Amino acid sequence: HLHAAQPYDGYAFLPDPARQMLCDHFSVHSLDGFGCAEAHSAVAAAGAILHYLVHQLRRPCDHLRTLRMRENAQHVLIDAASQRNLDLIDSRSGKKHTLLGVLDRTKTPMGARLLRDWILHPLRDRDALLKRHDFIEALLAQPFILSKCRESLQGIRDIERTVGRLSQGAGNARDLQALAISLAHIPALQEDLGCLGVPHSEGLRAFPELVDHLQASLAEEPPANFKDGGMIRDGHSPELDELRSLSRDGKSWIAKLQEDERKRTGIDTLKVKFNNVFGYFIEITSSKLAKVPDDYTRKQTMANCERYITPALKEMENKVLGAEERAKQLEYELFLQLRQEVCKDLVLLQRAAAAIAEIDVLCGLAETAQTHGHVRPILEDSRNLIITDGRHPVLEQTLVEEKFVPNDTTFDPADSLLQILTGPNMAGKSTYIRQVALITLMAQTGAFVPAESALVGMVDRIFCRVGASDDLSRGQSTFMVEMNETALILNHATDRSLVILDEIGRGTATFDGLSIAWAVAEHLHDVVGCRTLFATHYHELTDLANTRPAVANFNVAVREWNDEIIFLRKILPGAADKSYGIQVARLAGLPKPIIERAKSILSHLELNSAKPDAKKQGPKAKNTKQDAMPAANAPQMDLFGDF
Repeated sequence: HLHAAQPYDGYAFLPDPARQMLCDHFSVHSLDGFGCAEAHSAVAAAGAILHYLVHQLRRPCDHLRTLRMRENAQHVLIDAASQRNLDLIDSRSGKKHTLLGVLDRTKTPMGARLLRDWILHPLRDRDALLKRHDFIEALLAQPFILSKCRESLQGIRDIERTVGRLSQGAGNARDLQALAISLAHIPALQEDLGCLGVPHSEGLRAFPELVDHLQASLAEEPPANFKDGGMIRDGHSPELDELRSLSRDGKSWIAKLQEDERKRTGIDTLKVKFNNVFGYFIEITSSKLAKVPDDYTRKQTMANCERYITPALKEMENKVLGAEERAKQLEYELFLQLRQEVCKDLVLLQRAAAAIAEIDVLCGLAETAQTHGHVRPILEDSRNLIITDGRHPVLEQTLVEEKFVPNDTTFDPADSLLQILTGPNMAGKSTYIRQVALITLMAQTGAFVPAESALVGMVDRIFCRVGASDDLSRGQSTFMVEMNETALILNHATDRSLVILDEIGRGTATFDGLSIAWAVAEHLHDVVGCRTLFATHYHELTDLANTRPAVANFNVAVREWNDEIIFLRKILPGAADKSYGIQVARLAGLPKPIIERAKSILSHLELNSAKPDAKKQGPKAKNTKQDAMPAANAPQMDLFGDF
């Protein structure tokens, strides 16, 4: 959905007014207690948002009880381009083909939102991650407890959003009922978690008195609209019960009146009706008007009938309508009292909702690990990264026609910090390098990982630059988009970052692209010193291993058979000896004459490359013309020209 952005009062974004807005809301003299007094831009943004909620939307904000800074030092930073390239949340193929889609086995809306946040903001706090891993390990050791916990979570609804609506005066009786149903599941969840033997969130607590009060007060199926009545259960309020009884008895009397009047007047078509303008009335068709009794008072004349009232009908109408109106008003007052009682526990309810969300995420991750054979990673403060039989967490679940091939990964600061990966298209290079990033990310969200074993030296940022397309809205070409993303990496990567690069420089002329790729690789090795996976078709880059101590070459294994290639999907040490581009083109369905012509051109290029002093002439064309081949050092070559 597209939403039009509208400018908002710039005054609200000024630091001083924004700070005062926040101080007034939290009833404090300064923001020092929240740890954000010096975060001027963040304070300005938060103050402006609060100003908009209060003055523009006119929303009550009593449920906003604290400020919390999201410190960069606490989380792994993943820029927007890397999030897209890794398919963390969104994918052109749909949510099923994202990391979120594979990991999301949450039972509650709060859990689903929290998992999304964990994926986009992995942790750098090793102690916090170990607690998450301990919890998942305990659940896997007791599958029955895991099943029981997920069963309890199944009945819990969106407590966070429900409490938020109630605190803003926007919730209805159904929200109260949903809250009571959700809170009623907490004791069973607490009992199950008590059997694990590991600590869980301190915010999880039961609300037995509140649940009992709500269940005793609310009707079993309350309406969504206040005006409909029927929100409060019979027996909760004697006054309300009396008004309802009067209303029900009056309606029964009116229904009986129709039968009695038909018998008394002999008018079998007589009807007692009601509308909002005239209230209750007796309707008689024009053909029966001669039988109308003298005690009927005409109220309205219609085309085919007359409408009447009687003193008894009018008296009962006053009783019935008065009782209905008073009952609805009383119900609304009782509902407001219930809502106010819930808001007294607002902070405790918010903490409980946060605890349930965390438990839900961890239970979902435990089930994912149980189902797909994920293992607990070892976390350490180093630049090592050792993965045995690692698998792509998304692709292994979505492959249909072939079995996923696992691969090992070993980063050692001494001899393999920058790994250059060569091999043909479609062989699996992009899958492998993304796989390493995703396993690292999963380990630092607190999840188990798809591997036989994994030792992860924790990272501070994850960069992933793969593929690119034109950004027409900003007037940027494919190459400019590629360079922008590369510049971001070079300017912000540290020695604790993980960098994934795929085909740097392919968007420009061959030698320009090779030069850029070479310089980028040198900088990441010599200056930044971060763990880098560099997939490329520039085989010249493999020479870096001869001049740089921590550069290692790897290739994706293929097997040739009868002029065909078979992708083995296995990562092996050493550089690839061939690109197999023509074979891949055949697999893609290029016409046979194009394939044969490409072979001829390739043979000529390889021959000239082997004989640098030889005269560079093109192969004889299919027609009688013979043109010279482009120079070997030409930046580009038109493969579809007339040779």
